[in-house]
Amino acid sequence: MPRDVFSALADPTRRQVLDLLSRRERAAGELGRAFPHISQPGMSRHLRVLREAGLVRVRQVRRHRYYSLQTDRLAEVDAWIAKYRGFWATELDSLEAYLDARPRPRKDRPR
Repeated sequence: MPRDVFSALADPTRRQVLDLLSRRERAAGELGRAFPHISQPGMSRHLRVLREAGLVRVRQVRRHRYYSLQTDRLAEVDAWIAKYRGFWATELDSLEAYLDARPRPRKDRPR
């Protein structure tokens, strides 16, 4: 069963892994070294969650695993978020109009 992409993205470490992979493919060991505070089994779990969510793909070359970004699922997330962009743009425009219409407080002159 594929993991939920939003659950996978909820973790800041996994988002940082995706940031690294957005620049280029990386070996699992290289990703592990980028997070020295996380154990090798911990990093393996993060990579498994990302793989099961369809956010990364892995290819094996001999004993090494190389991870790369799988953008299809991110496009789905972007499409979902796009529905709310218009809402927030409208709300922020309304807030701006409200703030512009308010009288500005007078600043006291220095004595």
